[in-house]
Amino acid sequence: MKRQIIALGGGGFAMEPRNKRLDNYILSQANSSNPKVCFVPTASGDSRRYIQKFYRFFDKQDCIPSHLELFKPIYSDFESFLLGQDIIYVGGGNTRNMLLLWKEWGIDKILRKAYNQGILITGMSAGAICWFEQGITDPENGELYPLDCLGFLSGSSCPHYDGEAERKPAYKKLILYGSAKGGYGIDDGVALHFVNEQLFKAVSSRKKAKAFFAYA
Repeated sequence: MKRQIIALGGGGFAMEPRNKRLDNYILSQANSSNPKVCFVPTASGDSRRYIQKFYRFFDKQDCIPSHLELFKPIYSDFESFLLGQDIIYVGGGNTRNMLLLWKEWGIDKILRKAYNQGILITGMSAGAICWFEQGITDPENGELYPLDCLGFLSGSSCPHYDGEAERKPAYKKLILYGSAKGGYGIDDGVALHFVNEQLFKAVSSRKKAKAFFAYA
């Protein structure tokens, strides 16, 4: 069974609604020509505006979009719903809050099962770093720090690597002094595609956008 994670440092429908390259790449990797795509906006507090952005884009694509809310859930059986998808797309926001809620509702275990069953897992920012052992995040725009995450992928990850000036120096410092594991700095507009826990490809929606591997 091919296990896939596509981690976006930033971009996609939320940040680049007129640039379809990353989201089209995600859709092209599904095991269906008309994939079921479920958006999970937990990290944003199930922001209505974010959900609307998702449908505004994916309603126009060759796919079947849906979403899963935890604050006002409309499904009683989360597991059956999520395991019936071809793609699970996790949005950005507060990674720490998202992980706490997922564990409370058992979503983390369901996502592990989905991943092992070959459902494509993807996400942007918080929805990208959560799959690694550690993600570099910040408490309400405070000092960046490494957060223990789900560990589907080894090492750490830092999103918005070129989009926020403090990200690159802070990530390098955390790794250099042993506070964070080595890992991937991912620019806005870049997606890293992992297959069976190994980096398969980096895809960019912008000419100068890149990804980096940082280690001590």
